[in-house]
Amino acid sequence: MRLTIRRIGNSLGVIVPRATLDSWGVGEGDSLELTARGIGPPARPRSVHDALDEHKRKLAAAVAGRFTANQIRAHSLGNLHRWRASGSWVSAYDEWTEILRDADGALFAAMLGRDERSNRLRQSPPYVGMLPRDEVMKLNEEAAA
Repeated sequence: MRLTIRRIGNSLGVIVPRATLDSWGVGEGDSLELTARGIGPPARPRSVHDALDEHKRKLAAAVAGRFTANQIRAHSLGNLHRWRASGSWVSAYDEWTEILRDADGALFAAMLGRDERSNRLRQSPPYVGMLPRDEVMKLNEEAAA
């Protein structure tokens, strides 16, 4: 397939058909790799642990794509308040509390980042329960495939 180089703002770019993105298993918020051989999906995760980290990042991306920062913040703070009252508290929740009080950029960086801290924080996400159950099930099935 030939892709036409188009003007996009002050830059140049290409539009990749949705069917191609779907076949690669990537969507909005994901990244592609550009190599001398072409444009394509990133290499598959190297281990089960990497695959799980990527799955949790995709769940976070789905939340970030569907809700505003204020909606995520309100839901997350509600969960954290309830978990503290019930005695279900881990140190990551202290970090999330600070992030939720910070600017939107800090929230989305923690939710979507690929760094070690973001991966660690996504092990205990306070925004659970925001996505519809069927969407979570779909993402879980895709990860298991």
